[in-house]
Amino acid sequence: MNHPTPGSVASPLDPVSDDPAADHAPAAGLPGADLPGSGLPAPDLPGADLLGTDLPGADLLRARVRAHAAELVAFRRDVHMHPELGREEFRTTALLAERLTRAGLQPRVLPAGTGLVCDIVPEGTPSGTPLLAFRADIDALPIDDAKTDVPYRSTVPGRAHACGHDVHTAVVLGTALVLAEAAEAGRLRQPVRLVFQPAEEVMPGGALDVIKAGGLEGVGRMFAVHCDPKVDVGRVGLRVGAITSACDRLVLSLDGPGGHTARPHLTTDLVGAVARMAADLPGALGRRVDPRWGVSLVWGRITSGSAANVIPQHAELEGTVRCLELAGWREAPELLHELIARMAEAHRAKWELTYHRGVPPVVNEAESVAQLDAAMHARFGGPRTTVVEDTEQSLGGEDFSWYLEKIPGALARLGVRDPAESGVRDLHQGTFDVDERAIGVGVELFCSLALEHARAL
Repeated sequence: MNHPTPGSVASPLDPVSDDPAADHAPAAGLPGADLPGSGLPAPDLPGADLLGTDLPGADLLRARVRAHAAELVAFRRDVHMHPELGREEFRTTALLAERLTRAGLQPRVLPAGTGLVCDIVPEGTPSGTPLLAFRADIDALPIDDAKTDVPYRSTVPGRAHACGHDVHTAVVLGTALVLAEAAEAGRLRQPVRLVFQPAEEVMPGGALDVIKAGGLEGVGRMFAVHCDPKVDVGRVGLRVGAITSACDRLVLSLDGPGGHTARPHLTTDLVGAVARMAADLPGALGRRVDPRWGVSLVWGRITSGSAANVIPQHAELEGTVRCLELAGWREAPELLHELIARMAEAHRAKWELTYHRGVPPVVNEAESVAQLDAAMHARFGGPRTTVVEDTEQSLGGEDFSWYLEKIPGALARLGVRDPAESGVRDLHQGTFDVDERAIGVGVELFCSLALEHARAL
């Protein structure tokens, strides 16, 4: 999918200020205009006055999306100010459940108390009709929010939405609100499931919680977006096949009797052992696998010792294994055990490997990608406007992969970069932020899929 024609960002994007509450009056008559705890009333953005007018189908959808834009920006900022880590997202779950219930829907909180699923089933839908699902992840990262120039900076030290999950959450919430209205008006022709998933950033990820709780039962196709700070707002990045990589976490523990640095020959030199293994294991693993698999072992932590003249009794290495292909993901654990055993024996060290299975690659199904492409061009495309761009496979892990192991679907990279900015606010950094116009793009894309361009099977 290559659309190289240069052009401007699609015209339907209206500006969102840094502080909408200061620039706009509260949105009178919009449900949920003032969100509890946010201190940020939703602004009355352009397009809200079109709500309920007799417009052609495409314009009516845009009007419905715009009618909720102010509230969704405020909701995103509220969640951004109150980030919660994986499986601790009780406040976020409660906010979502309350808003969905107020929209006339019946959300179902997952058994552990965080995350929820919510179905919209049009009246008269035959029993057994497959659902079309949209997924958002709702957890934050354990890092500090380094932004100092926005009113919605995290209020929780050491916690930040630095991966855009607050945006994903706002997109799927907006999708739910617009599709609930469409169902009420008799315009929704297929049943839809909204999945607000906890704990995407931890291993094992919350996608497995959703699946265990029956969240995929009856689902025929599933879509998600992930913020991409390298893609301009108004565009998405698409790819058929693997779009992310497999990712596992491992902890290697080494032990020995310890001793004096004056007599290393009488003990196990654990510092030397852990240093050699940290340096040699990645290359050794790379020589045992097909290079086309893209297997990458990278250490993030090394720990050993407490004094200059003491050979320690314990050392640890912690890191990740990432793979482009499923074959490499499946073979890596056994190969690492074999290589570690040989190296540890050479250094006379006892060892233990704790290998945490993370996620396989997200593999986008071709038909689902085609549906995303068609919906994006129908909603935002034009003769001089580039709205879809090819995207590369990344070495990042994403547990949306577990859903696509069972059903067809696709993950799109949602452009969140303000074209006026010269740099990139990268993911997993405390300075990460987004152009909030991306929320409306995501909502309109998902609603278009449900109403016009996608079928569950």
